[in-house]
Amino acid sequence: MPKINFALICCVAKSKQKGKMFSPKITWSKIKAGRQISPCLPLFCVPQIFIIALSFAYFSKALTGTYMKSSVTQIERRFDLSSTHVGLIDGSFEMGNLLFLAVVSHFGAQLHRPRLIAAGCLLMAVGALLTGLTHFFMGFYKYDTVIQVLQSSNVSIPACVDPLKTVDMPEIQIEPSVEGNKGCERESSSHMWIYVFLGNALRGIGETPVTPLGISYIDDFAKAENSPFYIACLQTITLLGPMFGFLLGSYCAKLYVDVGYVDMESVTITPKDSRWVGAWWLGFLISSSLLLVSSIPFWFLPRSLQQKCYSYGNVALLVTSCIFPPCPSKGFLPSLKRLLGTPTYFLFLCAAILKFNSFIGLLTFKAKYMEQQFGQSASRANFLIGVLNLPAVAVGIFLGGLLMRRYKLSVVSGAQLSFATSFMGYLLLLLQFGTKCDNRPVAGLTVSYNGSSVSYNGEMLFSDCNRDCSCSPNEWDPVCSDSGITYVSPCMAGCLDSSGRGKNTVFHNCSCASTSYPPGSSTSARLGQCPHAKDCSRSFTSYMAVSVLSSFINSLGATPGYMVIIRCITPDLKSLALGIQTLVTRTLGGIPAPVYFGALIDSTCLKWSIKKCGGKGACRIYDSNMYRIIFLGLITCLSGTSYFFMIAVIVLLKRQFWKADRDIKLQQRKASKESGIMVQLETQEKSGAGSTSPKLSSDKTDSTGVGKDLEG
Repeated sequence: MPKINFALICCVAKSKQKGKMFSPKITWSKIKAGRQISPCLPLFCVPQIFIIALSFAYFSKALTGTYMKSSVTQIERRFDLSSTHVGLIDGSFEMGNLLFLAVVSHFGAQLHRPRLIAAGCLLMAVGALLTGLTHFFMGFYKYDTVIQVLQSSNVSIPACVDPLKTVDMPEIQIEPSVEGNKGCERESSSHMWIYVFLGNALRGIGETPVTPLGISYIDDFAKAENSPFYIACLQTITLLGPMFGFLLGSYCAKLYVDVGYVDMESVTITPKDSRWVGAWWLGFLISSSLLLVSSIPFWFLPRSLQQKCYSYGNVALLVTSCIFPPCPSKGFLPSLKRLLGTPTYFLFLCAAILKFNSFIGLLTFKAKYMEQQFGQSASRANFLIGVLNLPAVAVGIFLGGLLMRRYKLSVVSGAQLSFATSFMGYLLLLLQFGTKCDNRPVAGLTVSYNGSSVSYNGEMLFSDCNRDCSCSPNEWDPVCSDSGITYVSPCMAGCLDSSGRGKNTVFHNCSCASTSYPPGSSTSARLGQCPHAKDCSRSFTSYMAVSVLSSFINSLGATPGYMVIIRCITPDLKSLALGIQTLVTRTLGGIPAPVYFGALIDSTCLKWSIKKCGGKGACRIYDSNMYRIIFLGLITCLSGTSYFFMIAVIVLLKRQFWKADRDIKLQQRKASKESGIMVQLETQEKSGAGSTSPKLSSDKTDSTGVGKDLEG
């Protein structure tokens, strides 16, 4: 055989409208006349290579996205923002998607999809880098502590004094209240959160081509029975991204924000303190590097994966069937009208919007809920989500795809499985209302100074034990007394002396601590809030068990539900359907959900930080009971409403496919009858051509019978 030369690579595209074959240098008939050579496909023409590359890209973008979710608390505290503002920053990712998603999903299928995905990964890397670099344009983090003691020696701090009368003491720096800070100047970092917003939006723009084009690319070039399994594998590997994203968030939350630049001995707060800020910027630099690497393979992948090699003379031809789409599109608006005019797709889209609102709200503020409700640090909350919840979700998605492949579930059965598992997870979610911890006792906020429960108002912060201390109600430097009651500041506790330094500072002769229950308690207080009661740990264990089980059961129906949206519409609308679903759910779910979830969470705040130039900053403590009711109530309300649409989808699917099955059976019966008649005709023709004996015998029999009749 002549030496094979891979010099010519041609794409043969079939047009349904004209029925012609197109080739740049050679006709299809000549290629078919050649002898097929197998195997001769290059490495990057193998479909599994694309799936591996896409899996790593999904892993990287999912890691970055979930790291952003895990850093919500740190960003909120670092930029002194409310949960509403942080929700707006988090929603900027979907805002970036909104700009280009519909156009890319529709027209991207006609272009080189792998290279579009590569460009998207590169743009996401730039967005993550911009977010992380914001840290280096800001000064050192200064948390709002009332008293900052120099490290030279132990100094006795008289907290219960007028701050304005002690500013001449060089060892003690007591910041005046906001009301007295008339000539303040806004810090240069006050608007730096805008760069985080822009970086997140840029990352959203880059993510636009990855999801719809990647899934449609696989579904185009995989067998129908293998497509759900490939997508399930892709989603399972993708879920490693969120797992490592939360683990990375856990690690960075342990590190102080200015780690390497400040002496940690001078830091008087711990990771459980509401003023603690971790090294949030570090994870964005790491994820930016991963996204950059993930873009590289796609630059070398072919436009299509359905390829064959043929020899023609001395030339080996790599022939690629360009089947996406087979003919030019008829226009975006007509395609969109056809798509939204499909009742099954439209109802499924309504259900997806509600479910996505619930999911985004839960994912964005789940770690914060664990912090506020159960007293966990941000690092531990992210760690538990990463090692317990997300592996359960990964296993559930994989098993869901395996079930569809093993039992070859139809579209109707897949929709039923998705509904059943989701509803079971919903029932488990209702159990979380019973797993709770009571509010921490904070004098003047959740309890009175003698230990009885109160409803918060500004005047309750003051009592007879601290009225002569000239304390500012805006201070937040909590101390914990031996009686288990937390005071907003040493001044509010009426403390007169102190010992130790840094984190080990202990305040003595606290007049308010002596009036608290039980009688005869110590009058000392130490830095930091008091921990939750011991029985709270049991509630937290129950909460995590229910949460993990609910996550697993919910995820079993993820792949079947995903396949419903692919199979309930015509193949030529597949990419557009996936793109519109992503566009609409993120527009009506991803953008508003973090904002209104954050606004409702802000409504439960009991104590706000106050910025130097006035205005509310980040919340320091929440009403945990109201937080639980509002947070879980909103999630269950959104999820519960979505099931009405899912029931309607199942009913429509049953009617649609029952009618289709009935038509197929009628056609089969008609075809079988026609084939039976044709067989009989062919048999008779063969019989007539082969021999006349049957006819003669028949005539003889007939004449004999007639003769007998005449004789009788």
